[in-house]
Formats: sequence, structure tokens, C-alpha cells
Amino acid sequence: MMSDSNVNNTAHWQELDEWRKKIDAIDQQLSALLCVRLHCAQNISSLKSRIGEQVLQPEREKEVLQNVLSHADSPLKYHTLEKIYRCIIEESRLFQHEWKNSQPEIPQS
Repeated sequence: MMSDSNVNNTAHWQELDEWRKKIDAIDQQLSALLCVRLHCAQNISSLKSRIGEQVLQPEREKEVLQNVLSHADSPLKYHTLEKIYRCIIEESRLFQHEWKNSQPEIPQS
């Protein structure tokens, strides 16, 4: 016969498994959205090249951060989102540089 603590422990493990399944589903959505975001960054990089703009745009990066951080509902989430998005922005910038450098040189008219 199972004790109350074993039944309780089993319920906790089941709950943990459910939360992990939710995280897995969110991760699938996030990775798909991040791929879409990278595609947008690739298009932006291409446009920046055509109009002679640099990849690094500090004011735009600040704007992106402000937009994201305005949704944080606690100081802890704010600081965590800020760190996550600083990484996303940095990696997007590196992606734009790498993509730009992998393109054939377009002769200037």
C-alpha cells in the first residue's frame, strides 16, 4: 500500500512532467519565431547594405529592448527578459554580419 507521501510525490512528479511538456511546446514556438526573426534580420541586413547603413543601430536596439521590457510584470522578469533580449539582439547582429559577409560583393555604380 502506498503511503500518503508516496501518492503526493507521484502527483508532484506528474505535475512537473506537465509543466515540462508546456515548456517543450513553448520552446518549439519560440524556436520557430526566432527563425522568423532571423529571416527578418537577414532582409534588414540586405536593405542596410543597399542603402549604406551599418548593421549596428544602437537607437533601434534600445527601442527593441523598451518594447519587450514594457511587457514585464515584475522586476525579476524585467531583468531576466533584458538579459535574454540583449543576447537575442547580439546574436541577431552577429547573424546580420555573417550573412552580409557571405554575400557576393555588389559592384557600386
